[in-house]
Amino acid sequence: MNDSRTHTDTGAPRRVVVTGIGLVTALGEGTAATWEGLLAGRSGIAPLRGYDPAALRTRIGAQIEDFDPARYLSRRSLRMVCRGDQLGVAGAALALEDAGLTDGTGPGGGAELGYRTGLFLGGNKDMPRMDGLVDGVVRIRREDGTPDLGTLGRDASSILAPLFYVEGLQPAALFHISQKFGIRGANDFFAGTADASATAVGRAFRAIRRGECDITLAGGYDEPTSWWTMSKMDGLGVLTTRNDLGADACRPFDREHSGSVFGEGAALLVLEERERALARGARVYAEVDGFGGGTDCVRPPGTHPRARGLARAITRAVRDARRDTATDYIAAHGCATPQGDVSETHALHDALGTAAKAAQISSVKPQTGHLVGGAGALNAAVAALALHHGTVPATRGHAEPAAECDLDWVPGSPRDARPASALALARGLEGQAAALSMRADR
Repeated sequence: MNDSRTHTDTGAPRRVVVTGIGLVTALGEGTAATWEGLLAGRSGIAPLRGYDPAALRTRIGAQIEDFDPARYLSRRSLRMVCRGDQLGVAGAALALEDAGLTDGTGPGGGAELGYRTGLFLGGNKDMPRMDGLVDGVVRIRREDGTPDLGTLGRDASSILAPLFYVEGLQPAALFHISQKFGIRGANDFFAGTADASATAVGRAFRAIRRGECDITLAGGYDEPTSWWTMSKMDGLGVLTTRNDLGADACRPFDREHSGSVFGEGAALLVLEERERALARGARVYAEVDGFGGGTDCVRPPGTHPRARGLARAITRAVRDARRDTATDYIAAHGCATPQGDVSETHALHDALGTAAKAAQISSVKPQTGHLVGGAGALNAAVAALALHHGTVPATRGHAEPAAECDLDWVPGSPRDARPASALALARGLEGQAAALSMRADR
């Protein structure tokens, strides 16, 4: 692309559309595989593989089978990335391919997207691959089992490989995606849980609307089914312990809700200035027209009883879109914890008023698992796909609403509802919340 092209600011906010979606989930690799799996009612949740989860209270998750990172990364790059980063790069490549923006001219065979393209990512990474760390810990163990920190200080360079530190950088995927596709414009990385990737999409939307970029690649990724993350979260009370239910364990807004089930994956979206997209003949999934954020301001992992942060995020997103509260479809956070589901219901009532009762609302977490750092962007993708295809996915496993969860959670089967407006919601473990408003581009 021509990096020397400049943007002329006309003073009016520019319209932003979704022209590419790249999904990698336990339902399949690629957007079509995940979307078809959602509509078919399949779930990727199963017993955890790859390590012995016997010591954990939660021993199920949505893991991806047969993922080959060598399809997306060079051998040299593979030495410097964790599995989450690999998924992020794959999601980026799939999104750009879906948008028709990979012409094979850039570094690594990707498109040279240049200075007018931005990159905004969110994730929850806080640890590199464990094998190198475990090897190092074993090497500094004394005979009595205590660590010899003196040896670590003297010989760290030989005990831990130099790439261990590079691999552990939180925004590592930001570099690898930028390099692979020649993305040189505005960029940022947001650390957190579901709110992080939703905020990345919101920031990307604003970058185009304000004229910083013409195209942005945005979203998130995570590997929360890893031993490290599962061991961290196992005692917090946010995961279900109903391992016996398997694929039916995650039941958002249902009276049998008992907690989340994690799933690994990535969700990235290509956002583009609308006139530019139409001029090149791009397929448009939906228009993004608003973004808002808020926070509960309570001690994590608790939540405000009425999820005031989420209510504020929804209100701001709707106001940003300059529309009324009537919303046809809502991709809910729907984490399946009793406290989370009830407070999210209250937030929808508080933010949307009587319009909340008319909305069709569903959660895809019973099928993909909770992608944690990638969950917010996945909801944005689901909302865009629902608007594009005219079909609202169901909430798998929802049979009878829990007390106070008195809205339409789309039980049973997907609906051919032709929604014209949508909201994508995300809540973070730390109380932060984000909401994206979209509408059909018809």
